[in-house]
Amino acid sequence: MAFPGFGAEGEDLGEISYEAGIGQRLPLMLCLDTSGSMKGAPIAALNEALAGWSAELRYDVQLKTTVQVAMVTFGHGGVQVWQGREPWSSASGAAPFVPASEFYPPQLAAGGVTLLTEALELALRHVYAYKGWLKGHGYTYYRPLVFLLTDGIPTDANGRESASWQRLVPDLAAGRRDNGFEFYAIGVGNLTPQGEQVLSTLVPGGFRILGGFPFRSLLRLLSATIEKVVEGSGEAPLLTQPVADPFEDFFRQRPAGE
Repeated sequence: MAFPGFGAEGEDLGEISYEAGIGQRLPLMLCLDTSGSMKGAPIAALNEALAGWSAELRYDVQLKTTVQVAMVTFGHGGVQVWQGREPWSSASGAAPFVPASEFYPPQLAAGGVTLLTEALELALRHVYAYKGWLKGHGYTYYRPLVFLLTDGIPTDANGRESASWQRLVPDLAAGRRDNGFEFYAIGVGNLTPQGEQVLSTLVPGGFRILGGFPFRSLLRLLSATIEKVVEGSGEAPLLTQPVADPFEDFFRQRPAGE
């Protein structure tokens, strides 16, 4: 199936190979903002949270082989794809998705501008390529989860506010409607009303705005959402519904522009 703007499932991204394995898989794509506004305490908190969360995944009997993790960052170094802790290159012949049991995150740095549109387009191309490979080799899989985290508004390469993200809206809606993937957009820090409007337009009903940078709690909640998907215990993932303490305060959505 073609995905407008992102190519077809199984698209050749450079003679990429995927590791074979046993059991159903759940592709998880992290798309993380590492722009200049994340410098200092925010990027330090994100690195600490990723390290702790990945360790928990590696020792989770249920998730460590089921979840396949890939990551795209946008900001420091431009748009970067990561294969675990190493920058990914198509020349490596390997895919960016790695089993959670082998996922060790990189030490991220903050800087640069917010190329959200380009990062998300690239992330979705990899998701569809991986889905195509799984289908072609007879593997079963859960609907991929795409997790966008940002504290700013999309810009162009010169740091000017950009409306390029609007081209993503119809394709994201189609992908979610056709079960191509599930998409979450999380705004953190002092996100402006304009930034909130971007997220609410990209994914109506699937975005949340959090005060501060509660990355550790957020990633634990992501794990709980993944567990719910794997267990098949309900269709409404935790990231888009009210949940019990201590997380419910984080996900009390404020109206855009408040």
